[in-house]
Amino acid sequence: MKEFIREDIRNVAIIAHVDHGKTTLVDALLKQSHVFRSNEKVQERVMDSNDLERERGITILSKNTSVKYNDVKINIVDTPGHADFGGEVERVLKMVDSVLLVVDAYEGTMPQTKFVLKKALELGLKPMVVINKIDRPDARPSEVIDEVLDLFIELGADDDQLEFPVIYASAKQGYAKKELNDESTTMEPLFKAIIEHVNPPKGYLDMPLQMLITTVDSSEYVGKIAIGKIERGEIKRNQNVAVINKDGSTRNVKVSGLFTYDGLKRTEIDQAQLGDIVVVSGIGDVTIGETIADAANPEALPFVAIDEPTLSMNFMVNDSPFAGTEGEFVTSRHLRDRLLKELETNVSLRMEELSPDCFKVSGRGELHLSILIETMRREGYELQVSKPTVIFKEENGKTLEPMEYLTIDVPEDFVGPVMQKLGPRKAEMVNMTSAVNGYSRIEFIIPARGLIGFRSEFMTDTKGNGIMNHVFEGYDAYKGDIQQRTRGSLVVFESGEAIGYGLFNAQERGTLFLTPGTKVYEGMIAGECSRAEDIEVNVCKKKHLTNTRSSGSDDALKLVPVREMSLEQCIEFVNNDEIVEITPKSIRMRKRILDTDLRKKSARRNQA
Repeated sequence: MKEFIREDIRNVAIIAHVDHGKTTLVDALLKQSHVFRSNEKVQERVMDSNDLERERGITILSKNTSVKYNDVKINIVDTPGHADFGGEVERVLKMVDSVLLVVDAYEGTMPQTKFVLKKALELGLKPMVVINKIDRPDARPSEVIDEVLDLFIELGADDDQLEFPVIYASAKQGYAKKELNDESTTMEPLFKAIIEHVNPPKGYLDMPLQMLITTVDSSEYVGKIAIGKIERGEIKRNQNVAVINKDGSTRNVKVSGLFTYDGLKRTEIDQAQLGDIVVVSGIGDVTIGETIADAANPEALPFVAIDEPTLSMNFMVNDSPFAGTEGEFVTSRHLRDRLLKELETNVSLRMEELSPDCFKVSGRGELHLSILIETMRREGYELQVSKPTVIFKEENGKTLEPMEYLTIDVPEDFVGPVMQKLGPRKAEMVNMTSAVNGYSRIEFIIPARGLIGFRSEFMTDTKGNGIMNHVFEGYDAYKGDIQQRTRGSLVVFESGEAIGYGLFNAQERGTLFLTPGTKVYEGMIAGECSRAEDIEVNVCKKKHLTNTRSSGSDDALKLVPVREMSLEQCIEFVNNDEIVEITPKSIRMRKRILDTDLRKKSARRNQA
């Protein structure tokens, strides 16, 4: 039995911290490998095909593509850079033989750089380092390489992994070079480095088929389709194969369609072999982590363990007075079916049915869950969600809670206010580096619950100049009570339509979220109170007409600009007795108990 090496293929994933230029780098490789026609108009960040990805400028789902260079096919996987989508990164790394670690030539190594590199090193992959954005005027590539080397050593890289090749690039300008002072106008040095340094797939071609399913997609024409890399043997269209479930049970199915990636397109093929990344259709209900194997000799492949969720929220059927007026899918059956469908492809997500109308959904962070909510909202769903809560663990009689590694870059003037806010949230400072270009970097270990609601305060305190990133650090002993929101809500007193006069009187009590003309109902939240308790306000109040006139009384009422609340800000803002109502057209915050008298009785009972 001889080991076979596929010299005509390289499988590589691109990993990096969010916004370090992974997707732009893939764009440059695609354009220069002539995937597009010379006259074809191609949008920027072509791999970010999802609307949410384009709007936010982040990659949420991993994507596959391939480019050709000198008769060698390079399969490229673009991965998310955000910690909340770490589950995507972890499983995708099982498909490749190496990774391109992209690092910003100015920002250097960031929390997510550490997270994704750790996963790659644990799988025994040998990374290549791409120092991107070298065209920036404030670029410091030499120092960044030292930072990368320190990170490799800190993460326990072996001698082979420490001998990583370095390529300098400007993905935006479309060039790469081996040395900083080289002349280059193309990405050719990067193509050559990939061919030279990425190990070609090797294994046994004459042994029974093995392929791990790392991604599941669905098509309205053929149903579920499985994506993965062939680890051993070969696969043919119309072949009978076995699918091995995670519990070890097997079932026989027939491969009705077989595709490979050619640029951004899927091309139908008759057969594929060891090392190919393929798309298989016609095999019925499959899930990520299962193995497609030879029907006569089914052998399972081990699957990477995905990190557990750290945060949960309750997803509920919308029962507000406006329920069903804006959405298409409003019932508990719609909600359950949609969440079950999400579980098939979202490996880090968990769901538990608490009642017919309420589902506990657990994920990797606020962003992970808010992206799901935003996606459902755009698909026409109406729902209500509770305040996020962290998931605690019990070990040896001790309560453990999830901790996050928080990195903050702020102008020096704002260091004091930020430190002051993080103290009560039980953050422990672990590192502080001196200012670069007027910005200081401070690193903390903080309980995950201490971060809930912090981002909006942080942006206000730093006047929008601060940058914060956090990644999951692990579980540690419970750190004690953390005071959450220090201010109450302005609660709507009666149903109707918000009027300028009523809002003018209400704005003295705090900060408003509503504009004149907004339809409201009793118990809806109109703004943030300037004091610690909730206050009822009548935003529907009209000015009483009299037959006397006084000078100045008819001057225009001056309304202070309202605070516009995004979905994430609403989720962070609500208290335990409040929920967020989400419809395709509106995001509203409301009290759980809408009736004012019932709410007061309930509050008195709780105090007693």
